[in-house]
Amino acid sequence: MQPVEGGLREQHKARRRNRILDATRELLRESPESVISTERIAERAEVSPATVYNLIGPRDKIWEALAAGFMDELERRLAARGAGDPREVVRATVLLFVDDPVVSRRMVREWEASGLVLDRSPLGQLRRAMADARTRGLLRADIDTDALAAVVATSCVGALHQWVAALIDDDRFLARALFALDVVLAAAAADPHRDHLLAPLRKRGTV
Repeated sequence: MQPVEGGLREQHKARRRNRILDATRELLRESPESVISTERIAERAEVSPATVYNLIGPRDKIWEALAAGFMDELERRLAARGAGDPREVVRATVLLFVDDPVVSRRMVREWEASGLVLDRSPLGQLRRAMADARTRGLLRADIDTDALAAVVATSCVGALHQWVAALIDDDRFLARALFALDVVLAAAAADPHRDHLLAPLRKRGTV
């Protein structure tokens, strides 16, 4: 019976943890600039402050947990779409943030390690999509696709922080992220596919 009891206990913990994160998101949407205390989160989630601390950690860890939730959702979206196209990975990433602007902006501002927000996902999906493009002959065989993916992810993080600071709007956020991807793909294009991969840049008038 112990494995069953242990499994149920973990399920209960997961449900309470999800309630805590849902409560945090609700409070942020209601009062975007207010201080979100552990006590307020606990009251909304109908748990004790000690439970918030035990399942999430100190208040600073809330932002890290929210970021992990964003990446979990991104992975679900990409898996549902079967996304193997680098452009689809970048587009889905941007839309994930702009779909919930209040929570995502506050999370990025408050989380000290927000520069790492895309390290788990979409970086993994980008690496696979880039490697697949090389396998299919779209990119040169000598290209380090992991390095390409890292360059694109870094550019996306930069665009994300500009969007969080309200320096660019939703459309510019997406445009800058896709531009970084298009530059990388064009630079790494195999000769037979160079014109095709240069087309988005030519359309923008950048080449």
